[in-house]
Amino acid sequence: MDDVEFDPEAVELAGRVFDLARQGDTEPLAAYVDAGVPVDLTNDKGDTLLMLAAYHGHAGTVRALLARGADPGRANDRGQTPLAGAVFKKEPDVVRALLDAGADPTAGRPSAEETARMFDNEEFLGWFSAHR
Repeated sequence: MDDVEFDPEAVELAGRVFDLARQGDTEPLAAYVDAGVPVDLTNDKGDTLLMLAAYHGHAGTVRALLARGADPGRANDRGQTPLAGAVFKKEPDVVRALLDAGADPTAGRPSAEETARMFDNEEFLGWFSAHR
């Protein structure tokens, strides 16, 4: 990377926003997005706010981000999607919210479908079949 300088206040704000997503602190996170923080902001690993909220099981935060235009299928730098993360963590409310928003169970590596198969999660596999 070239000699790029980052505004320390912007870096601090981004860190705070990512922490809100991880913690499922929906109201302040939504307020930041409503005030102009990009809903698909990514960290240094390519994880979006949605990915962090989904992986940590915060269905309400996931729904709030989706309502603000978050991309339900955006993969991180490792090819993982929010849906696959929610399946891995066995978070049915998050899985349902992402499916309702149009997340593709076959996208990513491993995909949500592959992850559900790996863990013999028949409930999620049934949802994915019905989703097609």
